[in-house]
Amino acid sequence: MNISKHEQRTLHALAQGGAIHHRKNGKGDIVEIDCVNRDGWRLDDCTLQVFARLRRRRFIRSENGGPYRITRDGLAAVRSQLDNR
Repeated sequence: MNISKHEQRTLHALAQGGAIHHRKNGKGDIVEIDCVNRDGWRLDDCTLQVFARLRRRRFIRSENGGPYRITRDGLAAVRSQLDNR
């Protein structure tokens, strides 16, 4: 599957235990997101456009209004990367 570099970075952060926290307006539309990795660092590559593409492809989902997490399809789509720790 063809995934952009920004989508790949976001999925990799989510696969390691990160989450996407969202804020909604009065109508219920998502207007702001914060993608954080497992260490609490904010990922700047994750924009509303990247978020919308990942959600449309069903690589991420939210349960009971909680933060968005990676799905099994998202795990299958992400390419493995070396952890630079």
